[in-house]
Amino acid sequence: MPAISDTEFQKFARLLYEKAGIHLSDQKKVMLATRLNKRLQHFGLHSFSQYFKLITGPAHPGEMQVMIDHLTTNETHFFREPAHFDFLAQLLRRDYQEQCRIWCAASSSGEEVYTLAMVLDDVLGTGRWSVLGSDISTRMLAQARRGVYPEEDNVSIPERLLKKYCLKGVGAQEGNFAIDRRLKQDIELRQINLTTKLPSIGQFDLIFIRNVMIYFDQPTKHDVVKRVLGQLKPGGYIITSHSETLHGISPELEMVRPSIYRKRQRDGAKQ
Repeated sequence: MPAISDTEFQKFARLLYEKAGIHLSDQKKVMLATRLNKRLQHFGLHSFSQYFKLITGPAHPGEMQVMIDHLTTNETHFFREPAHFDFLAQLLRRDYQEQCRIWCAASSSGEEVYTLAMVLDDVLGTGRWSVLGSDISTRMLAQARRGVYPEEDNVSIPERLLKKYCLKGVGAQEGNFAIDRRLKQDIELRQINLTTKLPSIGQFDLIFIRNVMIYFDQPTKHDVVKRVLGQLKPGGYIITSHSETLHGISPELEMVRPSIYRKRQRDGAKQ
């Protein structure tokens, strides 16, 4: 693998911040070089400067997205931080018995989207819910649309829900499981960059934005939260990971419990 200089690393770090709002510290230098080395090999390049010139030039317009796909972290699994889904199920039974719309704003390879769908469908039933899953990575979205995962990934799915919503792979798919097609019908997956103007996606009752804020610096975090809150109904909930906090980010938010926040009513009153 070619060595990457400090100057080369800073060029890529600035570009990733500009395009995706993701801040890379100097400690990520080896990670960046390791992940991008495959792209250098793909094009037969011998330096990171050559690759930088390629992605910022006109000859390969799609390679910028490929670079972003390789540099965005996509660690996830089904029912990650299960207390959030227990909270969701209780909330659905109490407040959203007719209809609920959720945005999973960093959906990665789909495990969180399908976890949300399982809980929603199990509590509310078909036709009473919808989920929008979005991510900046087209590669992760393609995997999410496929909805096929290795069997070892299903260990965190409750047995009852596994039997209800997942299909065991056979033949060429032995060793995998697939999300039932019926569950997919009320899920939309699309590419959205949270650091730029959002497309027209409507309003949501809850927004899950977990394990993404940690990659933004403070100014970007403020901008993203302001943008996302514009899509949340008054009285709706925004949920982050337990390793993140929105404390002091917006006066519109009140903390319900750590990592769970509620958007205040327009008149300042609480429900």
